[in-house]
Amino acid sequence: MNYYVLVYHLTEDYLERRGSYRAEHLQLAKDAEARGELVLGGAYSDPADIALLVWRAEDPSVVENFVNSDPYVKNGLIARWEIRPWTVVIGTAYNEGK
Repeated sequence: MNYYVLVYHLTEDYLERRGSYRAEHLQLAKDAEARGELVLGGAYSDPADIALLVWRAEDPSVVENFVNSDPYVKNGLIARWEIRPWTVVIGTAYNEGK
């Protein structure tokens, strides 16, 4: 299994607009967590301009599928996004996966 980081660059009006899509977005994230794919996720605060989601999956297609289904992306709350492989060398989750 590999680790990936999904970085969402949020629009300036993200906080004002997310309410209509938040429940669906969170359910999508909870489902990914239940499958053991999504490890951590959340947005930076002050300012809320970036969200960071950490994934554990065989390949980045798992993360890409999430992005393509995410109502935040579909409805323009994400200005841009990127998926980066992440080399983890220490931590509880890393040690449990060995």
